[in-house]
Amino acid sequence: MLTERQLLILKAIIDDYIRSAEPVGSRSVSKREDISYSPATIRNEMADLEELGFLEKPHSSAGRIPSQKGYRYYVDHLLSPELLNNSDIVDIKSMFAQKIHEVEQLIEQSAQILSNLTSYTSIVLGPEVFDTTLKHLQIIPLTKEAAVAIIVTDTGHVEKQAVDIPQGMEVTDIEMMVNILNERLKGVSMLELRGKIFSEVGNVLKMHISNYKDTMQMLEKSFTHEKNDHVFFGGKTNIFSQPEFRDVEKVRQLLEMFEEKQLVHQIFRSDSSGITVKIGQENKLEAIDNCSVITATYTADGKHLGTIGILGPTRMEYQRVIGVLDYLSKDMTNTLTKLYQRNK
Repeated sequence: MLTERQLLILKAIIDDYIRSAEPVGSRSVSKREDISYSPATIRNEMADLEELGFLEKPHSSAGRIPSQKGYRYYVDHLLSPELLNNSDIVDIKSMFAQKIHEVEQLIEQSAQILSNLTSYTSIVLGPEVFDTTLKHLQIIPLTKEAAVAIIVTDTGHVEKQAVDIPQGMEVTDIEMMVNILNERLKGVSMLELRGKIFSEVGNVLKMHISNYKDTMQMLEKSFTHEKNDHVFFGGKTNIFSQPEFRDVEKVRQLLEMFEEKQLVHQIFRSDSSGITVKIGQENKLEAIDNCSVITATYTADGKHLGTIGILGPTRMEYQRVIGVLDYLSKDMTNTLTKLYQRNK
C-alpha cells in the first residue's frame, strides 16, 4: 500500500516523464507547485518506489522513469480522463454531422480524426462481417463477361466484389437469380451465407439457371469475405516521431506488424465495453513491448460492431487519449445506431 506522499510523487514523476521523455530527478519534482517536500525527502521516496518496482533508474542517470508496473498503477488509480476542449468537440461533432451513407466512410474518418487529436497512430476495426446479416444483394453487369456483386448488410456495411458472368448468361437470368437470392437469404448471417446458397438455394437455382456450375462458382466468389480487411489506420507514421522509436529495428518490426492485418485484428479486437488499456508486455508481442494499446468498442442499436484504438509509446498521454476515445466511441455509437435503424 503506497502512502499518500508516495502516490503524489509517483504521479508527479509519471506526468513529467510523459511530457518530457527525460528521466525525472528529485529537484525537478520539488519545483512543482503541487509538491511541498524537499529534494532529499523526494529522493528517499523515489528509492523506495524503485525498490517496490514502480520506478526504474536508466543507466547512470540520477533521475527515474516509470516502470510498466508504475504505468499500470497510474492508469488504474491515479488518473481521470481528460475533458475535451471546445475545439476538439467541434472537430468530432462536425464529422458526425456530415451525411454519411456507408459505415466504412464513418470509420475511415474516425480513424483520421482520432490520430489528429492524439498525434499517435489510430487503428479502427470495422464491423465484423461474420456477425452481421444480409440485407440486400445486387449483381450489376458491366460488360457481357464481367459484373460487380454488391452486398449490403443489416449494419449498412457494403461489400463489392468483381465477378465473371458465366458464358451465355443473360441479364434477365441475373435479375431472376438475384431476386431468388434476396427472397431466400435476407436476414441470414454472413457466416452461414455461402453454406445456405449450396444447401438450400442451389436446388432452386438449378431449376431456373442453365449454366448452373459456373453460376454457383460466380456466387461463391461473390460471397467471399475476409474479416481482417476491415482494418483502418490513421496517422500510421505518427508513432515514429516519438523518441522511443529512433531505433531502426523497432521501426521495422512495427511496419511489419502493420502489414499483418490478422495480427493487428488480434491485438486490437476487444469485446469489453468501455476503455481497455494494455501496457507494454501485456500486449504479448515483441514488436510492441514498449507500446501501450488503448481501445474502446462501438456498437449500433445494441449490437457490437468493432473497436477503435490508439497505439503509442508506454509514455503516452493516457488522460488525453482515454478522454478522446471515450467521447469518440460514444458519438460513433450514436451515429451508427441512427444509420443502422435507417438501413433496416
